[in-house]
Amino acid sequence: MMTTTNTTLLEVSGLSMRFGGLLAVDGVSLSVMDKEVFAIIGPNGAGKTTVFNCISGFYQPTSGDISLGGASIARKPSHVVAQQGLVRTFQNIRLFKTLSVVENLLVAQHNQINNNLVSGLLKLPGYRRAEKEALDRAAYWLDQLGLTALANREAGTLSYGLQRRVEIARCMITKPRLLLLDEPAAGLNPQEKQELQQLIDRLRREHGVAVLLIEHDMSLIMGISDRILVMEHGKPIVTGTPELVRNDERVIKAYLGEE
Repeated sequence: MMTTTNTTLLEVSGLSMRFGGLLAVDGVSLSVMDKEVFAIIGPNGAGKTTVFNCISGFYQPTSGDISLGGASIARKPSHVVAQQGLVRTFQNIRLFKTLSVVENLLVAQHNQINNNLVSGLLKLPGYRRAEKEALDRAAYWLDQLGLTALANREAGTLSYGLQRRVEIARCMITKPRLLLLDEPAAGLNPQEKQELQQLIDRLRREHGVAVLLIEHDMSLIMGISDRILVMEHGKPIVTGTPELVRNDERVIKAYLGEE
């Protein structure tokens, strides 16, 4: 863990989400500071993924507000939210399985490449330059995540842990300010979980990205998070440092077990 700045990057206030008669999220507020690792924990059905879907633009919240860098994103579609610097992974990895690893990273940059049809067909200098820059960025992130040797492998043939790395590389290539990770340790072995923790720490230390994650692996959460929000039945229970959360009686009883 590291010292974060006092600059608020993400602000969620009074967030609620109703599906018919079900109130899935009820009055959740949280803030993520610049370069902070902030975790959301709670049992299945606590509303964690619904909060993620609201923040990332996949759901429009019933009430409340969400702002990124001081600008409201609460009712903007996911592609607009991503363009403003907030990107996410999913619990179920969503790579283009039949494309190569490097092709997955090139597809992620489609908004940054000049897609003008005539420029592309004629291979005009501007298009060629953008194409080279996209390849250079892909090579850089393949190197950063230890994937260079796998660049031409079909993404679907990689192990689950390596696919997760490709997914994170695909997010980072878009230069996000905030990275949302939905259960990134799911399906990973102990070695891969340790490497994931080191990777998250390195991304925020060396690349200045803040991280908001949902995770069930408590050792990972306690080892990497600056602050943690605990949810139950759609409501926030407690927000604080790992030490505070670890010693909170309600959390001990509900999530960490009792001796």
